[in-house]
Amino acid sequence: MGHHTRLSKSFSRREPQKLGLALLVGCLLVLMTLFAVSKLFVIPFPSSVSLWRPIHAVPPDIMEEDKIGLHQPDARNQNVKKKQERMPLCDFSSRRSDVCEMDGDIRIHGNSSSIFLLVSSNSNTSETHESWRIKPHARKHDGFILSRVGEMSVKSLAAYEQVPACAVNHTVPAIIFSTGGYMGNPFHDFTDVLIPLFITSSQYHGEVQFLISEIVPNWITKYQPILKQLSHYEIIDFNKDDTVRCYPHAIVGLRFHKEMSIDPLKAPNGQTMIDFAQFMRSSFAVERQSAIKLGPDQDKKPRLLIISRKRTRSFTNVKEIVEMAEGLGFEVVVAEANSSSSLVDFAQLVNSCDVMMGVHGAGLTNLVFLPTNAVVIQVVPLGGLEKIARADFGVPSLDMKLRYLQYTISEEESTLIQQYPRDHAVFKDPASIRNQGWLALRAIYLVKQNVKLDVVRFKGVLLQALDFLHQ
Repeated sequence: MGHHTRLSKSFSRREPQKLGLALLVGCLLVLMTLFAVSKLFVIPFPSSVSLWRPIHAVPPDIMEEDKIGLHQPDARNQNVKKKQERMPLCDFSSRRSDVCEMDGDIRIHGNSSSIFLLVSSNSNTSETHESWRIKPHARKHDGFILSRVGEMSVKSLAAYEQVPACAVNHTVPAIIFSTGGYMGNPFHDFTDVLIPLFITSSQYHGEVQFLISEIVPNWITKYQPILKQLSHYEIIDFNKDDTVRCYPHAIVGLRFHKEMSIDPLKAPNGQTMIDFAQFMRSSFAVERQSAIKLGPDQDKKPRLLIISRKRTRSFTNVKEIVEMAEGLGFEVVVAEANSSSSLVDFAQLVNSCDVMMGVHGAGLTNLVFLPTNAVVIQVVPLGGLEKIARADFGVPSLDMKLRYLQYTISEEESTLIQQYPRDHAVFKDPASIRNQGWLALRAIYLVKQNVKLDVVRFKGVLLQALDFLHQ
């Protein structure tokens, strides 16, 4: 009995151990079997895709239609996102210029001012029946100018709709813009057209065609060296062209950044005004890349160009200014660029100089031909024009890696003292004149005013220019 009891107790102690061991062995066998079988059905997930991604992170219809497989879900998601964020053909958000840009089957009929984009019938209805009216000029806030610029129609249509057939098929992009407006004034030539055209077209390296509305033949001839660098193709007179031309890409209007300059953050390839300056030197085949660097071993005189104006805002004592400048060691050149001047010759003259000075006006636009590190001196007449002057020519000069000095004349240096009493609002309250509008400001401060420079007061400015050339 005692022996049976001892056996029973011994068994009761060993039984749980054996049972636990059996269960452990059984579990291991089951796991090994499952692991072996699962190798036949495992679906590998790429390391870039989270196993915890919700099913509806990819739209169901895309998942069903996906022929690429689970190894590239992100690429499809990006395509869907791009489609959802499709940019409109036309951008009217800029304060200065409207621009339409399109890809695909584009048909242009200049004579009727019509641009058509044929869109696939698979596209949304809203994409295939959009239309815009645009005047392709970079001064859209100026009603006077826009009254001289023709309006164009831009439409997107379904491919099956009736549209004019292609008469000529082009393989390069088209850029459509207007030369209506203040063309003939160098400042507006560059600010309103040539710099925006450089911004818009330089990315194509000449492989683009220009269609120009309100075309001015003399303007085209004058700026031929620039235009033929930007486009290697025939210029089309948009208004007279009765041919239906088809292009794979088109831009209607020019991109504008700021007065006489470029914002590299907005430019297609990050272009700067330094790039534009190099482009200008290349277009006009001017030789000097950098201004003179004065020093003990330099016996050559720096050249000073005085931009002379004959009608408004002119220097009345040019001879006195020349004598003072020569006394400081400058070789002085006095010149005026007018409509009869050869731009090629004038570009060579400007490029040969190290300092250029002039009263605020279009003649200072020639700074685009100066060599790097040259000095621009802008003489600002009365009228509270300092901010305008700096925006028009100061900022562009600095953007081009030129040195810039601004000199505001005193009342004694203005010929307005011969026309108005000294207690007049013209002197005491210029803001009241400006508040009357642009025409009032222009009539008094830009048309009636000439400058008799105080050479003693101005001498310090030329000394500072010389100091720049020593740096």
